[in-house]
Amino acid sequence: MASRYNHRTTEPKWQSVWAEQRIFEAGDPEPGRPKAYVLEMFPYPSGRLHMGHVRNYAMGDVVARYKLMNGFKVLHPMGWDAFGMPAENAAMQRGVHPKGWTYDNIAAMKAQFALLGLSLDWTREFATCDPSYYAQQQRIFIALLEKGLVYRKSSKVNWDPVDMTVLANEQVVDGKGWRSGAEVETRELEQWFFKITEYADDLLEEVRKLENWPEKVRSMQANWIGKSLGANLRWPLIGGDAERFGDHIEVFTTRPDTLYGASFVALAPDHPITKELAKENPAIADFQKACAKLGTSEEAIEKAPKLGIDLGIKVRHPFNPDWEIPVWSANFVLSTYGSGAVFGSPAGDQRDLDFARKYDLPVQPVVLPPEVKPEDHEITDEAYTGPGTIYNSDFLNGLSTTDAIQAAIARLEENGLGEGATTYRLRDWGVSRQRYWGCPIPVVKCASCGTLPVPDDQLPVTLPEDVTFDVPGNPLERHPTWKHTTCPKCGGEAVRETDTLDTFADSSWYFARFAAPADDKPVDLEAAKYWLPVDQYIGGVEHAVLHLLYSRFFCRAMRDAGLLPLESGEPFQALFTQGMVTHETYKSTDGQWLSPEEIEESDNGYIEISTQKPVTTGPIEKMSKSKKNTVDPTEIISDFGADVARWFVLSDSPPERDVEWTQSGVEGSWRFAQKVWAVVDALPEGAPSEGAALPEMDDAGLELRKLSHRAVQAISDAIDGFRFNSAIATIHEWINALRKAESQAETDALLAARIESISFLARALTPFMPHLAEEIWGRIGGEGLVSIASWPVVDEALLKDDTITLPVQVNGKKRAEIQVSVDAAKDDIEAIALSHSNVKSFTDGQTIRKIIVVPGRIVNIVVS
Repeated sequence: MASRYNHRTTEPKWQSVWAEQRIFEAGDPEPGRPKAYVLEMFPYPSGRLHMGHVRNYAMGDVVARYKLMNGFKVLHPMGWDAFGMPAENAAMQRGVHPKGWTYDNIAAMKAQFALLGLSLDWTREFATCDPSYYAQQQRIFIALLEKGLVYRKSSKVNWDPVDMTVLANEQVVDGKGWRSGAEVETRELEQWFFKITEYADDLLEEVRKLENWPEKVRSMQANWIGKSLGANLRWPLIGGDAERFGDHIEVFTTRPDTLYGASFVALAPDHPITKELAKENPAIADFQKACAKLGTSEEAIEKAPKLGIDLGIKVRHPFNPDWEIPVWSANFVLSTYGSGAVFGSPAGDQRDLDFARKYDLPVQPVVLPPEVKPEDHEITDEAYTGPGTIYNSDFLNGLSTTDAIQAAIARLEENGLGEGATTYRLRDWGVSRQRYWGCPIPVVKCASCGTLPVPDDQLPVTLPEDVTFDVPGNPLERHPTWKHTTCPKCGGEAVRETDTLDTFADSSWYFARFAAPADDKPVDLEAAKYWLPVDQYIGGVEHAVLHLLYSRFFCRAMRDAGLLPLESGEPFQALFTQGMVTHETYKSTDGQWLSPEEIEESDNGYIEISTQKPVTTGPIEKMSKSKKNTVDPTEIISDFGADVARWFVLSDSPPERDVEWTQSGVEGSWRFAQKVWAVVDALPEGAPSEGAALPEMDDAGLELRKLSHRAVQAISDAIDGFRFNSAIATIHEWINALRKAESQAETDALLAARIESISFLARALTPFMPHLAEEIWGRIGGEGLVSIASWPVVDEALLKDDTITLPVQVNGKKRAEIQVSVDAAKDDIEAIALSHSNVKSFTDGQTIRKIIVVPGRIVNIVVS
């Protein structure tokens, strides 16, 4: 037997055995057998795996393997989120077809995945760009269209001028396209929408019940839905403006209690009144153009400097007709929130205060903070947004802010100028994208019959392959034949919809498709009834709003369209968001990013290998191609093995936190793998096989058995609690105990305890280092494969301590600790305490007045 563990021969060997025996294929549902659907967010086929992938999928593999060994029927599938702009960008930059680029990348990444030894069911693999997948997505679209959950309308959109497509608000980051980085513009376009607002209340109410989701994610979703209780109120327009624009401007507010602090009403730049006035006022028109460059996302608008323009019209205060308020247009007002108009009460809102100070508008405090006198309350550069007592507010004076809100609403309703109302931040999901590499929207437009869904027997509407990317824009729009078709109703000329679906639609139901991917409808209802919801979902927190919210909507919509037997509409029972893998960054003397392979260590720090010039070490950041601080998993696996790569990314920090990749760290993990193998290698020739009957234990054997059973219990608890680093720390302690046992006098009892301990170790190690675990299992004569062996069953009796440690105090000060039996009598405890040498040094020559024994806690001796 070799004295060193060789991953280069061991890992391919066991991967071949697993594949040949098909042990990770989920098979058909088995009603009555507990199931575990474990899923990591499927990857985009960018061409190469990175260490972030390794960490994400290693975590899922720990859970899947653990569940399999505990008797669960496990579904642990893999697929590809394959549509999207990167493929089109590659087509434009490299002159390749998106399809070829995508499938080549899938092949390359699948080969890398195979090296990791993951317990994946590859029989269920699909890519979202497969016509067999998006055919079913088109059926879902049509079902939702018939259900009234899909519609088309003209709306203001975020337009990416580089990618030449619409972006959802969530895809605009700091006013720029999330992929291209281009400054986003605002345009008016006809768009298809999913009616996600239909489920706003349900999405909000149910997210609060998802106890196995991170609180941060639940809060982010609740904030995005943004349910606000308040009032719709009407500000009467004055004079001729009332005839021109209607008799009032409607405003939604959550703070009607602050109406007496109002100093302006502000309209969105694209509010109908603003647009009308812009036709005759060039300054307003220029203001609109400037605002259009901000995009439509709240984040971009909130971060932009507060800008406005006086529209030259006024409204009357709803509580005081003699009070006239100016109307402005402001860049921070969204046309998609409420009515696209707000009133500003600067003393109680920081945004309003900044605006008022900039344009010299009045600031009237109306909420008095607790324990503050009116004459002492002054607003300077910071608004007071907390609770308090209303003042300077006529009939509202003396009321709390909560009571004043209700009183103000009652008065508005009494005067016919408003009513209580609820509004939401959530907007319907615009899904039209002006690009080629996406799921075609299955509708046709006929001049006579209007817009109609494509008949089911004509699905899928597939993408043409003879497209060009030599000019910007959507190749489907300029294709000479593809968009021309016949009307399914009248048989006349018609054109296809050339927009494709937002790729977030592709990932909003893929988990349901995995239940039966070969079926000829979107979801096999019986299979889905067994497998769904996903029991454990794992992925990055960056998907907390986009992907997760859309998936929750899709499940509800599909349920209501009869396509999914998921009563709650919740797709993911438990969610875990893992931390990122980070690495130092490096720059050359001319400011260029350098990869770890391009530098080496010298006496004076790092130098660039090609130039021998010094390298500047930058901050530790998430691995990214742009900063070249990535580590290729293939090289790590070649040098150290998949088990070592998995072990390192799981061991260094709690899984929800970032882990820093270091060469010394991975080398330490490799040495630990050798240490584990050495423990097995140290077994004597002819040692009993795994599962042999245990003889009567001596003290050393019993001590090792106790440690082994407690270790298994601790590891089980750690895996259940997603504390993988804690489980790994336990295994480190376990190995040290086995090394200690090697040095003790060999007895039949201790040898049997070592065999049992290593048997337990092989199984407990399987979720983390499956190849090494298989090799150990074979070495000790384990039956079959350890990957499908039963998880060790602990002996409850061995988990209990026979002895306890008690502190001993003399006159209230701790002087010693004693070991006593858990069932020791009081007299025996007193005798052991008094005989301890440290205790005797404080009691000799003294009169013992009292000995107090608190069972299981402490011994206190009182002397004088």
